[in-house]
Amino acid sequence: MSAYVIVRVNVTDQDTYSEYMKHTPATVEQYGGKIVARGGDVTVLEGDDEPRRVVILQFDSVDTATAWYHSPEYQSAKTIRENAADAQFIVIDSV
Repeated sequence: MSAYVIVRVNVTDQDTYSEYMKHTPATVEQYGGKIVARGGDVTVLEGDDEPRRVVILQFDSVDTATAWYHSPEYQSAKTIRENAADAQFIVIDSV
Protein backbone atom coordinates (compact mmCIF):
# COMPACT_ATOMS: atom_id res chain seq x y z
CA MET A 1 0.00 0.00 0.00
CA SER A 2 1.41 3.41 -0.96
CA ALA A 3 2.08 6.25 1.42
CA TYR A 4 2.15 9.93 0.58
CA VAL A 5 4.23 12.72 2.03
CA ILE A 6 2.37 16.01 1.83
CA VAL A 7 4.51 19.09 2.27
CA ARG A 8 3.38 22.68 2.66
CA VAL A 9 6.20 25.18 2.34
CA ASN A 10 6.52 28.90 2.93
CA VAL A 11 9.58 29.89 0.90
CA THR A 12 11.49 32.81 2.43
CA ASP A 13 14.61 32.72 0.22
CA GLN A 14 13.94 31.56 -3.35
CA ASP A 15 17.58 31.34 -4.42
CA THR A 16 18.52 29.04 -1.53
CA TYR A 17 15.30 27.06 -1.95
CA SER A 18 16.17 26.51 -5.61
CA GLU A 19 19.41 24.91 -4.45
CA TYR A 20 17.42 22.60 -2.13
CA MET A 21 15.20 21.62 -5.07
CA LYS A 22 18.26 20.47 -7.00
CA HIS A 23 19.23 17.99 -4.26
CA THR A 24 15.89 16.56 -3.14
CA PRO A 25 14.66 14.55 -6.19
CA ALA A 26 17.65 12.19 -6.11
CA THR A 27 17.06 11.44 -2.42
CA VAL A 28 13.38 10.68 -3.08
CA GLU A 29 14.29 8.35 -5.96
CA GLN A 30 16.96 6.63 -3.86
CA TYR A 31 14.20 5.51 -1.47
CA GLY A 32 11.91 4.33 -4.26
CA GLY A 33 9.72 7.41 -4.11
CA LYS A 34 8.41 9.67 -6.80
CA ILE A 35 7.32 13.27 -6.98
CA VAL A 36 3.58 13.39 -7.71
CA ALA A 37 3.11 17.17 -7.53
CA ARG A 38 5.56 19.95 -6.83
CA GLY A 39 4.82 23.63 -6.75
CA GLY A 40 2.04 23.83 -9.32
CA ASP A 41 -0.89 26.19 -9.12
CA VAL A 42 -3.13 25.57 -6.11
CA THR A 43 -6.88 26.12 -6.35
CA VAL A 44 -8.67 26.22 -3.01
CA LEU A 45 -12.15 24.74 -3.37
CA GLU A 46 -13.17 25.28 0.25
CA GLY A 47 -11.63 26.92 3.30
CA ASP A 48 -8.87 29.46 3.73
CA ASP A 49 -6.54 30.40 0.89
CA GLU A 50 -3.32 28.34 0.80
CA PRO A 51 -0.42 30.65 -0.03
CA ARG A 52 2.22 27.99 0.61
CA ARG A 53 3.91 25.80 -1.98
CA VAL A 54 2.45 22.26 -1.94
CA VAL A 55 4.46 19.11 -2.69
CA ILE A 56 3.21 15.51 -2.79
CA LEU A 57 5.61 12.55 -2.76
CA GLN A 58 4.66 8.88 -3.11
CA PHE A 59 6.50 6.00 -1.43
CA ASP A 60 5.82 2.28 -1.09
CA SER A 61 4.98 2.56 2.62
CA VAL A 62 4.95 4.85 5.63
CA ASP A 63 8.13 3.13 6.81
CA THR A 64 9.90 3.92 3.52
CA ALA A 65 8.67 7.53 3.57
CA THR A 66 9.87 7.92 7.15
CA ALA A 67 13.21 6.30 6.31
CA TRP A 68 13.66 8.76 3.45
CA TYR A 69 12.83 11.76 5.66
CA HIS A 70 15.33 10.70 8.34
CA SER A 71 18.00 9.51 5.87
CA PRO A 72 21.47 11.09 5.83
CA GLU A 73 20.93 11.92 2.15
CA TYR A 74 17.80 13.95 2.81
CA GLN A 75 19.16 15.51 6.00
CA SER A 76 21.88 17.14 3.90
CA ALA A 77 19.22 18.71 1.63
CA LYS A 78 17.01 19.54 4.61
CA THR A 79 19.79 21.70 6.07
CA ILE A 80 19.68 23.83 2.93
CA ARG A 81 15.86 24.08 3.07
CA GLU A 82 15.86 25.15 6.72
CA ASN A 83 17.72 28.31 5.68
CA ALA A 84 15.22 29.06 2.92
CA ALA A 85 11.75 28.01 4.04
CA ASP A 86 9.40 26.97 6.82
CA ALA A 87 7.74 23.63 6.07
CA GLN A 88 5.23 21.14 7.38
CA PHE A 89 5.69 17.46 6.41
CA ILE A 90 2.85 14.97 6.82
CA VAL A 91 2.94 11.28 5.89
CA ILE A 92 -0.30 9.44 5.28
CA ASP A 93 -1.12 5.83 4.42
CA SER A 94 -3.29 5.30 1.36
CA VAL A 95 -6.49 3.27 1.52
